[in-house]
Amino acid sequence: MFNTLVQALKNKELRNRIYFTLFAFVVFKIMTFVSVPLTDPKVLENIGQTSILGFANALSGGAFKRFSIIALGISPYITASIVIQLLQMDIVPVLSEWAKEGETGKQKLNQLTRYSALGLAFVQALAMSIGFKYYGNGALFEPSTVTPLMFVYIALVMTAGTAAILWLADQITAKGIGNGSSMIIMAGIVASFPYMMNDLVRKYIIGIDATTGLANSKFKDWVMITEPKQALIFALIILVLVFIIVAVIFMQNASRRIPIQYANRANSATLSGKKDSHLPIKLNPSGVIPVIFASSLLSMPLTLVSFLPKDNPTATTLTKIFNYNEPIGFLIYIILIFLFSFFYAFVQISPEKVADNLRKQGSYVPGVRPGKETENFISGVLLRTTVVGATYLMIIAILPILFTMFTDIPGSVQIGGTSLLIVVGVAQELFNQLETKTKAQKYSGFIKQ
Repeated sequence: MFNTLVQALKNKELRNRIYFTLFAFVVFKIMTFVSVPLTDPKVLENIGQTSILGFANALSGGAFKRFSIIALGISPYITASIVIQLLQMDIVPVLSEWAKEGETGKQKLNQLTRYSALGLAFVQALAMSIGFKYYGNGALFEPSTVTPLMFVYIALVMTAGTAAILWLADQITAKGIGNGSSMIIMAGIVASFPYMMNDLVRKYIIGIDATTGLANSKFKDWVMITEPKQALIFALIILVLVFIIVAVIFMQNASRRIPIQYANRANSATLSGKKDSHLPIKLNPSGVIPVIFASSLLSMPLTLVSFLPKDNPTATTLTKIFNYNEPIGFLIYIILIFLFSFFYAFVQISPEKVADNLRKQGSYVPGVRPGKETENFISGVLLRTTVVGATYLMIIAILPILFTMFTDIPGSVQIGGTSLLIVVGVAQELFNQLETKTKAQKYSGFIKQ
């Protein structure tokens, strides 16, 4: 990994792309501190201490707790992508036709996804601005400015912020490295890791006052914890985080190889060494996308519910349904991960297209007839590998949640488990892309010489 990074930095084009991506991250982080107009900064400082923080805040890089112009982050785009991809599956004929039109249809779908994301962002921002009216008995806004037009104005500003984030993601894709949307998500999550580690250290190592038993904000008042139980919990949490990193790296590279033979090479003596090949199918073909989708869907209703009065019965019911710390929410979270794993795996790898491409290339799977039988065979393999991949994602995602049942770990650490899964998965894909481009540069230089 480090050798790939060094080789990439030696290449001028890749180095410039890396610098551009880092610059985009800085711009993204600065935007998280730009608060929505007509709000009281003093009241905003206290929002970070409330219970509204969660995965939505992690995805936005802390912009949500500051009620920033990009508080919605890239979540509306993720939700819109889910809806559009579902509608492509012969639900809306027009979208199904666009999906088959190649690059032209892909551009139409991307444009529709962005328009849908902006529409969804406006609705979410409007609901959020109205919900904040209840926060602190309306202290967030100046009393003279609380009008229906003000809510619309704030929603438009936040929608513009989401549009700016989408534009920045497109620039990263075009001029930087990696997929822009994934890189923005990773940047937002990485920004929250120092806070997670700070919460861990303060709680289990040096953050408890000997007399009051409360965490202190002044370093001079901190004392070392001597309880073996606290130290053991801290060690177990670190081991779980390390296990997540190792498991993600392993599963990102693990694959099931389907042997492939070429009919036009089978009897060739000169190419006898090349007549055998294989078709790799990853054990987790959907990557970390299912976790992102599932977490985003669950965080949306919780975000809106958090602005309702605490004694509202609707808010209480929805919290029990969509909070994955509750039994119902926990079950829904697991189901969503499995559903999105299978959905995205078959979107990424279409057995019908793979079988058709093998037929056109004059290749076949030994013992399997070309055509429909090959398609069914590949579907079966993909189904079995996806079961393994979905189970792995589910275990990694729920480990931090299970920890909360036996320990009182900070909420940032609970979110950090899922966040770490996303970051390592995106980073692994990024380095694979860098490695591919580095090798391509080497071959290109060799040919020019």
